[in-house]
Amino acid sequence: MAAMQVAESLPGGQARDVPREPPPEQGSGFRCLSARLCALRPDDSSSARTEIHLLFDQLISENYGEVAPDVSALLVQACRLVPLNQNHLVSKVSQLIHHLLNRLQVIVDEQNLDFLLAYTISAIQQCSSWTHMEILQALAALVYCNGSKCQKYLPDLLGKNGILMKLSDSAQPDPEARRAAVHCMANLCLSVPGQPYLEEPYPNICFQAFLTTLQSPKSSDMDDITFCMLLQNALKGIQSLLNGGKMKLTQTEELGALLAVLKKSMFHGLPGLNIELPTVLYPTPLPQYDGRPPVKPQQSESNTSRPTKKSKVKSRKIHQEEEEEESSGEREAVPITGSGKENLCEGSTPCSSSLGVRSLPVEGSSMAGRDRVSTPFRSASWKKVSSSESDYSDAEGGMQSKMRSYQAKVRQGALACFLSTIKSIEKKVLYGYWSAFVPDTPELGSPQSVSLMTLTLKDPSPKTRACALQVLSAILEGSKQFLSVAEDTSDHRRAFTPFSVMIASSIRELHRCLLLALVAESSSQTLTQIIKCLANLVSNSPYNRLKLSLLTKVWNQIKPYIRHKDVNVRVSSLTLLGAIVSTHAPLPEVQLLLQQPCSSGLSNSNSATPHLSAPDWWKKAPSGPFLEEASVSSPKGSSEPCWLIRLCISTVVLPKEESCSSSDAGCATGSIYEPSPMRLEALQVLAHLAKGYFSMAQVYLMELGEVICKCMGEADPSIQLHGAKLLEELGTGLIQQYKPDSTIAPDQRVPVTVVVMFWTMMLNGPLPRALQNSEHPTLQASTCDALSSILPEAFSSLPSDRQILCITMLLGLNDSKNRLVKAATSRALGVYVLFPCLRQDVIFVADTANAILMSLQDKSLNVRAKAAWSLGNLTDTLIVNMETPDPSFQEEFSGLLLLKMLRSAIEASRDKDKVKSNAVRALGNLLHFLQPSHIEKPRFAEIIEESIQALISTVLNEAAMKVRWNACYAVGNVFKNPALPLGTAPWTSQAYNALTSVVTSCKNFKVRIRSATALSIPSKREQYGSAEQYVQIWNALVTALQKSEDTTDFLEFKYCASLRTQICQALIHLLSLASASDLPCIRETLESNGDMVQSFILQFLKSGAEGDDTGAPHSLHERDQMVRTALEHISSIQALAGDSAKRAIMDFLEDTLTIYFDSSGSQVALLGLTDR
Repeated sequence: MAAMQVAESLPGGQARDVPREPPPEQGSGFRCLSARLCALRPDDSSSARTEIHLLFDQLISENYGEVAPDVSALLVQACRLVPLNQNHLVSKVSQLIHHLLNRLQVIVDEQNLDFLLAYTISAIQQCSSWTHMEILQALAALVYCNGSKCQKYLPDLLGKNGILMKLSDSAQPDPEARRAAVHCMANLCLSVPGQPYLEEPYPNICFQAFLTTLQSPKSSDMDDITFCMLLQNALKGIQSLLNGGKMKLTQTEELGALLAVLKKSMFHGLPGLNIELPTVLYPTPLPQYDGRPPVKPQQSESNTSRPTKKSKVKSRKIHQEEEEEESSGEREAVPITGSGKENLCEGSTPCSSSLGVRSLPVEGSSMAGRDRVSTPFRSASWKKVSSSESDYSDAEGGMQSKMRSYQAKVRQGALACFLSTIKSIEKKVLYGYWSAFVPDTPELGSPQSVSLMTLTLKDPSPKTRACALQVLSAILEGSKQFLSVAEDTSDHRRAFTPFSVMIASSIRELHRCLLLALVAESSSQTLTQIIKCLANLVSNSPYNRLKLSLLTKVWNQIKPYIRHKDVNVRVSSLTLLGAIVSTHAPLPEVQLLLQQPCSSGLSNSNSATPHLSAPDWWKKAPSGPFLEEASVSSPKGSSEPCWLIRLCISTVVLPKEESCSSSDAGCATGSIYEPSPMRLEALQVLAHLAKGYFSMAQVYLMELGEVICKCMGEADPSIQLHGAKLLEELGTGLIQQYKPDSTIAPDQRVPVTVVVMFWTMMLNGPLPRALQNSEHPTLQASTCDALSSILPEAFSSLPSDRQILCITMLLGLNDSKNRLVKAATSRALGVYVLFPCLRQDVIFVADTANAILMSLQDKSLNVRAKAAWSLGNLTDTLIVNMETPDPSFQEEFSGLLLLKMLRSAIEASRDKDKVKSNAVRALGNLLHFLQPSHIEKPRFAEIIEESIQALISTVLNEAAMKVRWNACYAVGNVFKNPALPLGTAPWTSQAYNALTSVVTSCKNFKVRIRSATALSIPSKREQYGSAEQYVQIWNALVTALQKSEDTTDFLEFKYCASLRTQICQALIHLLSLASASDLPCIRETLESNGDMVQSFILQFLKSGAEGDDTGAPHSLHERDQMVRTALEHISSIQALAGDSAKRAIMDFLEDTLTIYFDSSGSQVALLGLTDR
């Protein structure tokens, strides 16, 4: 026999969540008893049976101090001693298996497991029915997390006539045996990560059995507690199947049936509530447009018990100890304002369990790990409320409390299972059932439909309330797109409710109910979940489409909780405030809230939060030059300080006001500051404010600078990291103010002198040290990102030694072995190379180019993508320098380096799309930059040809549209270089063929627009090549104009007008360059498609470019001047004798201008334009 292995954890490393009694000092009794049992031989005598009985009793009652190494062998020996015709001994040995496996947490090896499974299955088949309960308990302990090792026994257990299928059937006369059989099935379905799952079709067989169990009503011979345990086991079985990933709920009927039983179980035993549901919930069709009448939710729900009198919420003391707070969380009822809403009947309920949601007992408080199905439904660590589940004061009250405890566990199990269901289906499928689980504002006089908020507001167990909130949070997470259709309307005269209005109503009701729950809640753990749920709701709601006041109510309600005694509540409160200032920023409503006086809304206190002794507690500022510097950067008209910024600064830098409470997790011994999670959250809120409401944050620029210096000077890398993130957001905000398209008035911007002071303080502080902290590469990378957010105008005014410091550190870090650091450095260099004060420095540009080329060879895709982006920026700099009057840069820039850059860009253009899109941009710029002196050299000829072939290949390849757009743009850049032999080189026709192919057939209209733009760039007729090439381009553009509305993608229609505008501009440009040999083919096209072309040219003349920055002329005069120029050019061509093409084209243009001027009411004559 294989030796037993005793383990503290499961094979996959999953710790068993089982309470264990402390072992006594002596353990020799177990060894002695084991030795005696192993010495016995099978004997059917009465004395032998008596001895075995006694040995089994002693082994079961033994306290195990030290565990023998052969426990499973001992169990095998025990089974061999017990023949299956001895019912009493079989029952006893089953108890021994169950007891030892649970108590000692033994992992049974496969050989012994095989024997023990065969024995227990045979025992169920052969022994009397009264033994089945004990045998099933033993079987449940054996199969726990061993489902994959039981494959050969699955037909006996789960087959058509399998013993578990028979015993779990609703017709089973013994309710305890039925419950135990379902428990065995649930343990079979429990999988361990890294091990195989149950083979098909057994997962589905189990699922259907669990579903049938949940759908079946309680039989008359089953007591309430057994029924609760049966439901728990079925729920945990389904949850195990879902968590194992084998169950894919793709069928609407299957998912609807599961959700129906989950909803029913969610409210199991909830006082004052009894609902009836259909066996299947069907999804509401989600309309793709606004105005579809909604399906009325919960038509089959009926509230059979609705007390008429509203129960009162007991007043709770504010300053309670943590234990008292949890027990007081067991509330009798929560009143809901409004007519027709259910309220719970009075009577408080003691807390149901001392165990967490992660592992709920099945067999009772004495059951150990094998009687549990461990689930990943994690929540806060719930504190114990009573010393034991069986610790009840008297018989009657005790039974009632025990009953409510088991009912609460059913509700918690249903919610845990629902959470696993949410994770295993697509969100778009889940939102079809939105109205079944999320409340909607009830119509006047109608009762509120039951939902997750019913549990949050009414369930007496704080643990169940927290579970319901976790499920609601999971539903809300990632719901932004679904909720984005919501829109408030004041039009109540419609015959139906549009879908958008229904969603808006649901969002309002969620706000109302969660704020009610916030006020009523006394359990700190549940309070934390409420606030987190609110944060999820705020992050996903489209407040820009909703009526005002929703955020104001949340804002005012949450303010007092930022001083709650529990650190988790304080942290989640800051998270919620961060969500408010980051959602759809900047919102006018939030702007007003941030400008409220500091004391506004802080007098509100409730039973869960201590009253704030001083309304201006956050105004305490650290000593230092904060306030003196802040006044320098204050915009005009800002007098009232932002209380939220003051709060966050105080949280980060001020010592805490009182000693750290026992609930302050993360509060290091001897730390003088707030716990780390509080400080990190405060820094995140400051970063959100800097990003969305910079006008508020800029008042505190220098003060925030000192906060950042303090954070980056601390030992905690996470504090340093968040300080660097805040610095990056502030730097980005300053850059946005100085962008050419900025709407900020110059006198409202932070003066450049103050920005220089700010960055000087950063560079003289701990920032350089953080950049060189190779032990924390994430911090280095974030500091690089922050350093790249320096305002260019301020960088040029920094002391020269600080400028050199920045450049030297970045160039040095580019050699880092860490990919995060290297990627951030490459990006930062790509930003610096665009700075006006650096871009004409040939040495810096060359050093940067060499650094970027080295990064382009890195193994990391992210590093190569950042390097390619920077190479694109560097080549943009080359073009800018080429356009300056001073030619010194072009002359001094190394031709050898240009060759290296071209080779690297060609190589990168064959990389992944993330690299390729910028590589082709760089190629186009480099080919545009090449001077005649470069092109004349033989070593450049081959690389130019290869570069252009790379661009043509990218234009034609079915790559990402961004890549093809950049490739078309790059080809247009190549056409701008007059030194290249465009028109005579062999690659000319290939380039034009690629562009004409795209302009006529590409699915993406923005790519078509860019290719049409490139076709209109050559400025001389000879650059278009032969007459055949010219005509091919002309015909392709006419065809593209015909097909400018041919698309199956609705999103592309908005670019139709821009595409037509660009094609018309290209056609007119071609006409203005046409030669005599081109005219016959042009006339031929106009004869067949002249009306169509003329109508689009007239549209072009009247409206111009729309929706895309293509460079098309915008003014009316510029547009008609283009046609006049083309007409003048055609009239000046010396046509061949007898050729009527010239006259036909001139007539076409003159007619077009005449129609245009007539329609616009212009009196301008066309006389003199032509000589008829």
